[in-house]
Amino acid sequence: MVWKWLGALVVFPLQMIYLVAKAAVGLVLPAKLRDLSRENVLITGGGRGIGRQLAREFAARGARKIVLWGRTEKCLKETTEEIRQMGTECHYFICDVGNREEVYQTAKAVREKVGDITILVNNAAVVHGKSLMDSDDDALLKSQHINTLGQFWTTKAFLPRMLELQNGHIVCLNSVLALSAIPGAIDYCTSKASAFAFMESLTLGLLDCPGVSATTVLPFHTSTEMFQGMRVRFPNLFPPLKPETVARRTVEAVQLNQALLLLPWTMHALVILKRYRAAGGAPGQACAHRALLPGSPVRRGPRTR
Repeated sequence: MVWKWLGALVVFPLQMIYLVAKAAVGLVLPAKLRDLSRENVLITGGGRGIGRQLAREFAARGARKIVLWGRTEKCLKETTEEIRQMGTECHYFICDVGNREEVYQTAKAVREKVGDITILVNNAAVVHGKSLMDSDDDALLKSQHINTLGQFWTTKAFLPRMLELQNGHIVCLNSVLALSAIPGAIDYCTSKASAFAFMESLTLGLLDCPGVSATTVLPFHTSTEMFQGMRVRFPNLFPPLKPETVARRTVEAVQLNQALLLLPWTMHALVILKRYRAAGGAPGQACAHRALLPGSPVRRGPRTR
């Protein structure tokens, strides 16, 4: 046991030197992007908003097949037809990711009709934008089922086969609100924080699984129907992101095998402020709320992506 610990103490500095050197080389030399021509991509919430843009981006970058999941057939059908016109094979399935049995049944149907999914993008989400006391109990449960538990079910449905193939990627479209919550959207903030912890644990667990990785994307307020009516305190300093930008950077992160992506880069200040708060500097969190985060949540009932 003693020799084992001594060996670890010797190896650890060497590993750190290797990782630092690898990072330095990565800054100088352009990284090689993952080839998507053999990948089958499944996007939940793929009918509109960021999901639709993700489908366009994966198709433009040469994905072999694209599968869309969602609850609104009209949107799914429109997006599927658009992707097919781009020359990429595309299919859609009606599926509520918050329903465990429906996820497992639909996943089975996807494997039978399309084949193995090698890139899973958990994008589906819902927001009600209300305080705790103003929220309906069923609405609160719905947020947790779709935004958090839905990722458990989809990942359990497709990850085992990825591990067998030693080829797979799990992607989570999360939010900066997972790192720093705001008032008035308690259901959304809670579900996103839970989803962030889920992905952090999953990513660490996949470190010893060859060929299978994970990416968590934390974008700032994005201009989609889901957040229509949301105001930002300093719109000139922190303008809303475009769905096209989020989609492009997300696919790039997958191709670069990037574990964590904060959008825009200024959101890294949140991490610093949170650490400052953890060290005893309480004003750090208040500063984050005042300077970086949305000033008024949506108050128009449930919206989905």
